[in-house]
Amino acid sequence: MSVRLIISIQAAAGKGNELLAAYRDRCLDIAKEPGCLQFEVFQSGLDPDRLTLLELWKDDAALAVHAEVNKTRAPLPPGLRADGASREDYVYSRVS
Repeated sequence: MSVRLIISIQAAAGKGNELLAAYRDRCLDIAKEPGCLQFEVFQSGLDPDRLTLLELWKDDAALAVHAEVNKTRAPLPPGLRADGASREDYVYSRVS
């Protein structure tokens, strides 16, 4: 069953555009991973320092592989993120 992740990210004050740019390349790379159905970052239209990352994985196994690959990725540039992020996991079940 598919797994949806919704991750809220707060950029450091005034760094939202820089953080968004840093995530763009990462999103393109991760979207190529097996089992990745969506990996996109969105910037709030009301607060440019607020980003939301939407992930959709084919199943738990694909997400687990992604988590292992993530351990080898270079970190994002320092100073772009504020402390704290929240993550919500959902079992993806589309309602018609």
